[in-house]
Amino acid sequence: MAYWLFKTEPDTFSIDTLRAQGTSCWEGVRNYQARNLMRDEVKVGDKVFIYHSSCKHVGVAGIATVSREAYPDPYQFDPESPYFDPKSDPDNPRWIMVDVSYEQHLPLISLASIKANPELSEMVLVKRSRLSIQPVTETEWQAILAMMNR
Repeated sequence: MAYWLFKTEPDTFSIDTLRAQGTSCWEGVRNYQARNLMRDEVKVGDKVFIYHSSCKHVGVAGIATVSREAYPDPYQFDPESPYFDPKSDPDNPRWIMVDVSYEQHLPLISLASIKANPELSEMVLVKRSRLSIQPVTETEWQAILAMMNR
């Protein structure tokens, strides 16, 4: 099992939305590095921090589990979708997605508190925060969970 951090804008899709749906596709990833991580490394059973970004209260908001491995993102072929990609070929899709299932809400663990934690100084989120799908080490995972009790 591996650990991940998936970023989302809560006005579009939040941990509350995921709880209401139970399971949801993680569509709309349009960055090649994030796509490659989802395609090649994200597996069923992996744990995911759901991270709210581009909002007033930025941080880790909950936990999900990967419930379906990479498959073609159908929105890339839908001209009505904001994720439409006219250059993507149905025989060789450019974009993929995974499904995640809700596990639990967490008290928000803010980006500021993550950055202030010396145990997390090497975390991808701290060093290269723009990537929407990020690996998290087991040590980082445990350190963030421990922050809930501080």
